[in-house]
Amino acid sequence: MFPVLPFTRIPAPRQVRRVSAATRVGAVAAGAAVAATTGCGMFTPGLSGEMPDDITVTSPLMQEGRPLPEVYTCEGVESEEGEEISGVSPPLNWSGMPEDAGSTALVVDDPSEATVFWVVHNLDPQLVELRQNTVPTDAKQAENSAGAAEYTAPCPDEDAFYEYRFTVYALNEGLDLPDGAPLETTLEAISERAVARGTLVAESE
Repeated sequence: MFPVLPFTRIPAPRQVRRVSAATRVGAVAAGAAVAATTGCGMFTPGLSGEMPDDITVTSPLMQEGRPLPEVYTCEGVESEEGEEISGVSPPLNWSGMPEDAGSTALVVDDPSEATVFWVVHNLDPQLVELRQNTVPTDAKQAENSAGAAEYTAPCPDEDAFYEYRFTVYALNEGLDLPDGAPLETTLEAISERAVARGTLVAESE
């Protein structure tokens, strides 16, 4: 079992295993913007066509290509005190940020389902980590596919395969968007300003 780092709040888990048709349409549109920032969409990321994968993304509690720990899903785990812990955002670290980066953004998504679980932007470019279940006070969160401006934990179906991408983007400038900005608007803004990226991919069990 993965250890759980100290954290200050436990959001209630949100069930996102099934979504409505209206939500699916919005998610697909948002997914197009996500695809753009990963180099296979209709937008040209950054300012120069090709976007380098210079950023290295790691986590002390997740491994590349390994299952996403249950504490970061809606399933959750039981603590030593018998408390159910679920829906916690994982800790992330990154390095290789361009020296001239003006801001940093994070997008957590499942590309096969065109679902976005978390968008954090206007992170200080000098920052090199996000601690478990925390967001810096000066950062902002956009809506995700569930319509919430927070981390909404994945709820994978049994016997199905999913990939969960944790992508950190270096932006040439911050986004002039408020907390809770629409998902598609925010992803397009990230796509237009991204100059480098790096991704950690976890999987479902």
